[in-house]
Amino acid sequence: MASALRAAILGHVRVPVVANGSKLLAPLWTHRTTSVRSMSSHDDHLEKTQVIDRILDIVKSFPKVDPSKVTPEVHFQKDLGLDSLDNVEIIMAIEEEFKLEIPDKEADKIDSCALAIEYVYNHPMAS
Repeated sequence: MASALRAAILGHVRVPVVANGSKLLAPLWTHRTTSVRSMSSHDDHLEKTQVIDRILDIVKSFPKVDPSKVTPEVHFQKDLGLDSLDNVEIIMAIEEEFKLEIPDKEADKIDSCALAIEYVYNHPMAS
């Protein structure tokens, strides 16, 4: 959890940079010739269509699911007849697919493809 938070914060940090040859001068904020290098994890952020396609593929490949019933709006329990354990397994598959960790408190709220898509799309570390 701490490493994910650290990575999310560092993904949006602006770092003042001053170089004299190959040495950095200190303190950086005292120089008038400073430039700011913006680093953001959103430069290579996933497109929503990619997220939708990958999440739908995960749900369609789940053994208890009829792939023809899977849409971006489908509810895991109401529409697909999955139970809470199945829901946990789908969330774990989403975490593995997108290389992220969804906290239990957030994972409990994700009960449909639409909510899974929104969560992953808005997560800064999804890849």
